[in-house]
Amino acid sequence: MKFLIVGLGNIGNEYAHTRHNIGFDVVNAFVLKHSGAFVTDRLAYFSQVKWKGKNFICICPTTYMNLSGKAVKYWMEKEKIATENMLVIVDDIALPLEKLRIRPSGSYAGHNGLKSIQEVLATTEYPKLRFGIGNNYPKGHQADFVLSKWNKDEEPLVKLKIGKAVEAIEIFATQGITAAMNQVNNQVYSL
Repeated sequence: MKFLIVGLGNIGNEYAHTRHNIGFDVVNAFVLKHSGAFVTDRLAYFSQVKWKGKNFICICPTTYMNLSGKAVKYWMEKEKIATENMLVIVDDIALPLEKLRIRPSGSYAGHNGLKSIQEVLATTEYPKLRFGIGNNYPKGHQADFVLSKWNKDEEPLVKLKIGKAVEAIEIFATQGITAAMNQVNNQVYSL
């Protein structure tokens, strides 16, 4: 069984560990947990991890967020991975910081990375793991908020949730999306 694990984010030090780059951070944590390492390859930082008889193609697109679909399509076709075996990890301002949500499909909900994937693949029918980042920003300052770093008081919960998101990837691959949804979607994460 082969899976494509996609973390959405932007390349460049100015974006590292921002709310919008949580997809990169989760996929990086997954790869590190399973003793993998990233190399720069076609349109993405790439790592291949084997775990429990499964093969994980892990990518963090280097195309910038609004062109993420190009990288996703390339790696899906190159590795011959079906959409239902892909999991895209993405930040979500509609979810509170205490939540993760996994779904088998769904719209891009205003997220430019998901919009690009939807346009390139011509479908919304692919699994997503949404990492709640909250929406604690003044009206009109959404872009500043998503591109900002975590507050010191948020960091311990973010670290905990990154670990839970890594577990969600493992559940998705070993037990299926329904089991992952059952174990993740109703949880409220706190310290």
